[in-house]
Amino acid sequence: MKLAVSGKGGVGKTTLVAILSRLIAADGHQVIAIDGDPTSNLAAALGLPAAVRPAPIREMKELIHERTGASPGSSGEYFKLNPDVSDFPEKFAVAHEGVRLMVLGGITKGGGGCACPENALLKTLLAHLLVMREDAVIVDMEAGIEHLGRATVAAVDALIVVVEPGRRSIEVASAIRRLAQEIGIRKTLAVGNKIETAEHRRFLEESLDGLPLLGCISQHPELARADMEGRPAFESAPAAVEETRQIYRSLLKHIGEGREAREKRN
Repeated sequence: MKLAVSGKGGVGKTTLVAILSRLIAADGHQVIAIDGDPTSNLAAALGLPAAVRPAPIREMKELIHERTGASPGSSGEYFKLNPDVSDFPEKFAVAHEGVRLMVLGGITKGGGGCACPENALLKTLLAHLLVMREDAVIVDMEAGIEHLGRATVAAVDALIVVVEPGRRSIEVASAIRRLAQEIGIRKTLAVGNKIETAEHRRFLEESLDGLPLLGCISQHPELARADMEGRPAFESAPAAVEETRQIYRSLLKHIGEGREAREKRN
């Protein structure tokens, strides 16, 4: 299973990725969780102690120079567009409760000096993890999905867009969905978060314009308390975990149906 998770900032992407990663691992899979958001909060959400959290690969200047042949941030230098990253999961991932975490450190978007050695390294690593590895891979992305290139798009089983009951969140979800269709992502699905009332759920169902809703996570006080106290939601918010378990089951069904449809076409 290869998943990418996106959505407007602050909607709860990282919490979903953290809980979903633990559920997939509990289901017997080898899991690699990738923190592709520049804010890099996935380690805390998974409950990794600060002393053992992995360093962002983008900040490993000597490694970037070694693998690409150019200095980070350089422009005008020749560098390898497809550096060797096959050993990165074993060297730079930190394991915790059945999940191996890697932190990218953010890939600069177009217009922001994106033709640089560190971007080449991170994009190659993302493609390697999604295309070449047999592990289950789940990527916590920022609001855009521009970092998914042609090779990685074909490998993603589903793009999950996290939405909250608000117009701006729906607008971001619509933009992400359009981009996903343009670059060829086969299946885009939604997860509702911060749901307080039946009206909130109806709002999402009526506003998503046909985007399948896998399920919803309620506004649990335990989630906010766990965040304030630096504890993982998986061990602190059992009701949210159970709601995410239902979302996981729905996700498996959607992915299975998508694979069956592709097999019939082939």
